[in-house]
Formats: sequence, C-alpha cells, structure tokens
Amino acid sequence: MNTYSRQPVAFTHGQGVWLWDTQGRKYLDALSGIAVNTLGHNHPRLVAGLREQVGRLIHTSNLYEIPLQSQLAEALVKRSGMTNVFFCNSGLEANEAALKLARKHGHQRGHAAPKTIVFDKAFHGRSIATLSATGNEKVQKGFEPLVEGFIRVPLNDIAAIQKAASEHADISAIFLETIQGEGGIRPSQIEILKSLRALCNEKGWLLMLDEVQCGIGRTGKWFAHQWAEITPDVMPLAKGLGSGVPIGAVVAHGPAAHLFEPGNHGTTFGGNPLAMRAGLETIEAIEADQLMENASARGSQIMSGLRSGLAGCGGIQEIRGQGLMIGIELDRPCGDIVHRAREAGLLVNVTADSVVRLLPALIIDQAEADQLVAMLVPILKDFLAESRA
Repeated sequence: MNTYSRQPVAFTHGQGVWLWDTQGRKYLDALSGIAVNTLGHNHPRLVAGLREQVGRLIHTSNLYEIPLQSQLAEALVKRSGMTNVFFCNSGLEANEAALKLARKHGHQRGHAAPKTIVFDKAFHGRSIATLSATGNEKVQKGFEPLVEGFIRVPLNDIAAIQKAASEHADISAIFLETIQGEGGIRPSQIEILKSLRALCNEKGWLLMLDEVQCGIGRTGKWFAHQWAEITPDVMPLAKGLGSGVPIGAVVAHGPAAHLFEPGNHGTTFGGNPLAMRAGLETIEAIEADQLMENASARGSQIMSGLRSGLAGCGGIQEIRGQGLMIGIELDRPCGDIVHRAREAGLLVNVTADSVVRLLPALIIDQAEADQLVAMLVPILKDFLAESRA
C-alpha cells in the first residue's frame, strides 16, 4: 500500500553509526532507525546474543512461562523503580495498553466515561485510540470519528491542566511524552513534571509518561523523567529497547500495577524469547559500555558544536534537546534538508515541518559527533541562504 514517502536509497549493511547503500555509498546515520538502533549497526554483543537465541528458541506463546520475559521485566523494574511490566511489540501497542489502564482506573473510581488529559503536538501512534490521543490534525484527517474521552491542553501549561480539572470530574489520567519527538523535540519542563506528579497524587489520577522515543538511555538517564526525580504510574517503552528487534513494554507502578487481570489484555508475539533477549543484551551493553554517560557527553558536544557553527545565522530559532535527542528549529519549513543531507552522506529527518531531528546511536564517538556537526552546519547555512522564510 502507498503508506510511505520513501527516499530513493536502500541500504545493504551497517557498522557502528555508518550505513552503506546498494551503490556502495557510505552514510553517517544520525537517525538510527528513528531512535531504534540504540547500539548502532552490527554490535558484536547484540549479534552474538541474537544468533544464539535464534538457535535456541524464537517463540512459544504467552500460554507458557517465558524465563527471559521475567529477566527483562526485572531489569526494567530495577532501573525504573516501578514494579510490573507488560510486554508487547511496538510503541503504539504500549500506548494503547496505557490508555486501557487509564480507562480501567477510571471505571474503578466510579467514572462511567473516564477522560484522559493529553497535549498539543503529541504523537502516540496511529491506531484509532492512539491517533485520537495524538495532537496532530494532519495524521487524524480522514479517520474520524475519533475516540472520545480526551481533553487536550498546551504542553508545559499547568494552569490549563488545573482548569481542566476544575471543569471535569471524571478525569482518570494525564498522558504525555516526557520529550515530544514527532512534535519537534519539545521537552516537558522539569518543574511541570514535578507539578503533574503532585497533581496526580492529589487527584488520584494516573501519571502516564510516554518514553517510547526518549527512554532507554537516550537522554543520559535510563528514562527522561528521571531528570525530574519523579516516578510515573505508567510508562510505555519501545523503539530503543530492542536495538532493532520489534519490542514494546508498559511498566507500571502504584495503583496501575495490578489493574489488568487475566483476559483484560494480551498479545500473540509480545514478550517472545527473541525480543526479550534483544532487550536484555541492549540493557547490558548500555551499562557495560557506559553509553548513558556517552549520550550525555556526545549530546552536549553536538549541541555546542551546532550553536557555535550556526551562531549569528539568521533563521535558526532554537537548538534544544537532551542527550542524543536533539532538535534544530528553523523559522521556515525545511523538509529539503533531508535530501541535501542524504546527498552529502548524512541521514537526518525533519519533524513538525521545521525541526531537523537528530537521534544518533548511543555508541557515537567523539570524532563521529564532530563529523556530524561538520557535515550538517554547512547544509543548514546553505539552505537558509537559499530559501526565504
């Protein structure tokens, strides 16, 4: 089906942060499969672990116990300070499960039609429910009627949330990305996150933080909300958890931890041994290779290099992000930068029409980070010089 506007390039193999196409051209991959390839390409530990697992067991079914599932759940619980995990196959599925938890929590509190607060410019997936929670009319158009039960407010506006609370007695949860990805690398402010945690405690709501894109070490901590020193009730994960193997997880805490009962939710492929092994190898490699520390250092290096290289350059609105999740906002649509960068051997993308998004693998080294900046700065300067706001 005609669902993707694909770029005219196909890749044959990769090594570290580099990819090679069918014509033998080499590219610096600053997108890592949209925050998926945490360990880059052809990571020796991941490759060896997956090869061994494929020779052992790929799938059995959730009708039976899966020891690797318990091991990965324990690893996530240990690093999050939360208590329970449900495994699925993607971020969309993880977010769908989170929305079901919000509904069930609301019904247990006596609400016939529980509501969830969501945010402008959010992106949570493309199923009907997650599409309805998403704050982007462009991706919603043509799929109406949307699912009811969402109250939308601006990001980082605590007054708007308090106003919603005063107007709706049947709210059961707040659902937001700790850092909006598709919305343009827009972080939730630390003080706002702390205020949301306090408000949810006061109201008995679930605080649900979508860490599908910003979790698993990308910001320099295991989970982006840990910069605010809070713990959510529900945390969807996916993307970087499997380093390229499809995986999703919903980590729960407090009142959300035991909401699901047998028959309430399920999955055929979720939690299969291969995906669980990928998750375990990813977590162990992040720790063994100190990749969270590297994400912080290289992210600071890249942002500093961009700010220096683009200083005084008209058209740059803001360079923002955390760790290796970086957005460069321009004052004009800039989709053509994707093509220009690809032609120069650099893979990036543009989100929210005017934000160049960088999501390199956590293994990127100092020299490669410098090379990324050296390649991107002239591309941005040339584009701004040739285009009009």
